[in-house]
Amino acid sequence: MTGSPSSAGVSTALFTDRYELTMAAAALADGTAQRHCVFEVFARRLPEGRRYGVVAGTGRLLESIARFRFGEEELAMLADVVDDATLSWLADYRFSGDVDGYPEGELYFPGSPILTVTGTFADAVLLETLALSILNHDSAVASAAARMVTAAAGRPIIEMGSRRTHEAAAVASARATYLAGFTTTSNLEAQRRHGIPTAGTAAHAWVLLHDDELSAFTSQVKALGPDTTLLVDTYDIRRGVELAVEAAGTGLGAIRIDSGDLGELARQARDQLDALGARDTKIVLSGDLDEYAIASLRAEPVDSYGVGTSVVTGSGAPTAGMVYKLVEVDGRPVAKRSSSKESRGGRKSAVRRYKPTGTAIEEVVHPADADVAVGPHDRVVPVPLIRGGEQVAGLPTLEQSREHLRAALVSVPWEGLKLSRGEPALPTVFEGM
Repeated sequence: MTGSPSSAGVSTALFTDRYELTMAAAALADGTAQRHCVFEVFARRLPEGRRYGVVAGTGRLLESIARFRFGEEELAMLADVVDDATLSWLADYRFSGDVDGYPEGELYFPGSPILTVTGTFADAVLLETLALSILNHDSAVASAAARMVTAAAGRPIIEMGSRRTHEAAAVASARATYLAGFTTTSNLEAQRRHGIPTAGTAAHAWVLLHDDELSAFTSQVKALGPDTTLLVDTYDIRRGVELAVEAAGTGLGAIRIDSGDLGELARQARDQLDALGARDTKIVLSGDLDEYAIASLRAEPVDSYGVGTSVVTGSGAPTAGMVYKLVEVDGRPVAKRSSSKESRGGRKSAVRRYKPTGTAIEEVVHPADADVAVGPHDRVVPVPLIRGGEQVAGLPTLEQSREHLRAALVSVPWEGLKLSRGEPALPTVFEGM
């Protein structure tokens, strides 16, 4: 969560919607605020054509909940929004309930209980916008990025979409793409905040700044060494490759091509580099790439990709479509029955079933208190995240979550990794509901 520092020196809690405050205020007034409630985050469906989703943003959400406070400035602003009793309650607000959920880097499917928030109504309802904004954004980016990583078939991908999204979303996007398997980001704040490796090279402005292309390349090599990456498509690519090798020698690190018929240009550049003796110089492709474009380049002599706009916008699915619904009140299941927006009442858990070979076969969603068989190869998916308002110790790091996702994707049946439209990779079975 971001916001201005409060007088107490902690992040503010104004990242909530007015209707959440209205419900909390009304509940405090009529005595229902302290009713024991369970809220659940889930997606009714995957984005059109997708076969799986990736849970991302959990770590950011837990940190944000820990900082969710109302300082003096925020309370003053809300004086015309809620009554004095609610302001007094907000001044002491600390989430004191429990949170369970799918680990970050886990796959999810329609109906998966991605996050379960347990507490009083007033405590838990305030977290709706915070939870959904983080999980919907980060999961959309990570889901798209995971498809791109699969399409790249082991070739590295750099995230370079900061200039195509909101400045705060840029950092979150870099984190989500790294979780999904991207190797680096161009966003330096993501390195500072999350420890993500960074990479980058000069843009066309660098070449245009100089009187000629050779001067630009020579200057860059002098400053950064021959292992740098030179952008060769400002003018004529063939001439650009020739000048790049002239400036850096045959030990040139890489060239980048950002426009044109990338597959054909990569083949021509590879032949030219080899003929010039720069056999170890790598070829980086960028320029409006998405998972489909990357897949189409799989047979070409490409060493790595740079992806920007498509990944930070979820490659056509900018939100994961998750919702935050009340499913239980004082132990009684409650459910929404609106057409096309139904929910299933009651606190839930999920078991993912696997073949002995390690291939996942189905997701079983069931009442949390039900006695569901868990086979020797099966796994209970949700884990404790917060207990009594405090984050559970020993939760996975970003690196561990990254590895978790890699292993999860390996377990998906091969047809579930296809980029073509199709059914979810695993069927969701609702047992006992």
